[in-house]
Amino acid sequence: MTDLRHPTTTCSARPIAPAALTELRVTDDAGRPTTPFTDAEGGAPLRCCLRRSTPGERIALVSYAPLRRWAAETGTDPGAYDEQGPVFVHADPCPGPAGAAPPFTGAHRTVRRYCAEGRILGGRLVEDTSAEGLAEAFREAFDDPAVALLHVRAVEYGCFLYEVGRD
Repeated sequence: MTDLRHPTTTCSARPIAPAALTELRVTDDAGRPTTPFTDAEGGAPLRCCLRRSTPGERIALVSYAPLRRWAAETGTDPGAYDEQGPVFVHADPCPGPAGAAPPFTGAHRTVRRYCAEGRILGGRLVEDTSAEGLAEAFREAFDDPAVALLHVRAVEYGCFLYEVGRD
């Protein structure tokens, strides 16, 4: 987890949980078998360690349902907000994230807010995607006590990048 300290709100950027990764490395959330490959170019946003891949790493593109998994852990029903999409992960276990800054900076992001019942409370386009700009967007979102978690997504494709939760 990437720690984002603030005097009133502490939150963490969370990679895909190890137990979920173990499952996804066999069968993805769409029920398809996982097919690892060697990344020739590098640059894929890895959701297991919250960094970009490097050339030669073995990775996999899998379908992932982040809100569905969160809802199962918390006993909620996301209803129609349950969605799945493509994410890259290492084909084999990795050490997870390193560093304390928000990952995947440098491009516009959306921060989608969810309540404890798994419903979308709104979102925000984040244009200042420096570590400080993203951290400020997270703090702003968590200033609303109804916000239980955030999803950070890429603007270009709408892909889920990582979850941010209150600590």
